[in-house]
Amino acid sequence: MRNFVVYTAARALLFAVAFGVVYLLGARGLLAAVLALLISGLVSFVLLSRQRDALSASLVAGMGRIRSLGEWLEAGAAKEDELQEAQDGARAPGQADRGAGQHR
Repeated sequence: MRNFVVYTAARALLFAVAFGVVYLLGARGLLAAVLALLISGLVSFVLLSRQRDALSASLVAGMGRIRSLGEWLEAGAAKEDELQEAQDGARAPGQADRGAGQHR
């Protein structure tokens, strides 16, 4: 989260500086905003590569945690299914049919 805030704040600061420079040079309105966006994008590509790499690494780590959580949930569901099948197998065939309607 910290990397996201740092990178976003740096991009916003670069945009504000570029907008100020473009405004002082005479561009106004939408033209100033578009020029500032282009200039700040190019400058941030060069100056903020370290912050962008840190943000990317933290996003990849976060996705890894989400994937591992999904695998953990799937393993738990598989274990629950195995236990349910073992319980159903332990019942007599006539009891499984009568008890099925009661659980729903």
